[in-house]
Amino acid sequence: MLLARFGRRIASETRIDSLLTIIAEEVRNILDADRCSVFLVDTEKNELWTKVALGVGEKVLRIPMGQGIAGFVSKTGSAVNIRDAYRDTRFMQDFDKITGYQTKTVLAVPLKDREGKALGIFEVLNKSKGAFNEEDEGFLRILATIAASSIENARLYENLRKSHLETIYRMAMVAEYRDQQDTASHLRRISKYTGLIGAELALALDLIEDLRYASPLHDIGKVAIPDSILLKPGKLTPDEYEEMKKHPIYGARMLEGAESRLLHLARNIALAHHEHWDGTGYPYGIQGEKIPLEARIVSVVDVFDALTTRRVYKGAWSVGDTFNYMLEQSGRLFDPSIIASFANCRPQIEELLQDETKALGGGLTS
Repeated sequence: MLLARFGRRIASETRIDSLLTIIAEEVRNILDADRCSVFLVDTEKNELWTKVALGVGEKVLRIPMGQGIAGFVSKTGSAVNIRDAYRDTRFMQDFDKITGYQTKTVLAVPLKDREGKALGIFEVLNKSKGAFNEEDEGFLRILATIAASSIENARLYENLRKSHLETIYRMAMVAEYRDQQDTASHLRRISKYTGLIGAELALALDLIEDLRYASPLHDIGKVAIPDSILLKPGKLTPDEYEEMKKHPIYGARMLEGAESRLLHLARNIALAHHEHWDGTGYPYGIQGEKIPLEARIVSVVDVFDALTTRRVYKGAWSVGDTFNYMLEQSGRLFDPSIIASFANCRPQIEELLQDETKALGGGLTS
């Protein structure tokens, strides 16, 4: 029954961080331990690392391969069952000294991939009653076998997703490169602002992540706009402005028929991020909640970034002036609920901009 529950809980999770957290929680409960950590092998750095250290929050702990109990298990492939950690020379006391925790009993077994190579380590600490026994060790080995398969699958999924996202990001750079001097910075800001609003709106985590990666494609349609219009330093003529207003339609056509949710979101964003809450936007003049939520979010962050960034045709506004303007336009250009959420994110936004400005050696105007 416990094994079936364990298998069901981890089978559908494809994100490595979430998977490791679930595994650690389940193993800790099944073995009646105080803590569980899942160490994974980093072959490039010749280290073991973990983002799961239950009881002290989620921290990244790195140890050299071969050091400590986890390192010993990884190097030898043998299980370790220790009744008194402080009397075992392999135990590293540094982490206990930092956290104030006292490790007493330790059970650790190796995680191996399908080829039998070291994938990581299961390490459980301080059984609630007594020490870990042979039955616990056998049970942990079975759990390790089940978990190793899911971890391998999650890593494969993660690598594929990273490749997919990198391709999308570079598509976005193509669109922005022609009229942005700081293309990469602009795209990073749009992505981060979108994520902040998504979190403030309490959207699902996987949707927030997709929105973060879809949002930089908002202006992909600009690749179809002539340089004479896109790069013109002065005011556009009425005909030129009408042509510029077609870039959302061009972008939507480029992304039409996409099967992935991420690109479907990107298509909606590209098409509707210049629509206004009161219906005065373009290309179709739709209004209110008829505008997709993802487009309403990017509408806010795109205008904010445009106003606070220097362009060939204008200077940069201060953060304070920009927020004041956007609050004034709440209910007109922008969805009031999204403006309210964005305003709540102002401390994080200013910190983000401050860090970026410091990296460039300048100062932030508030």
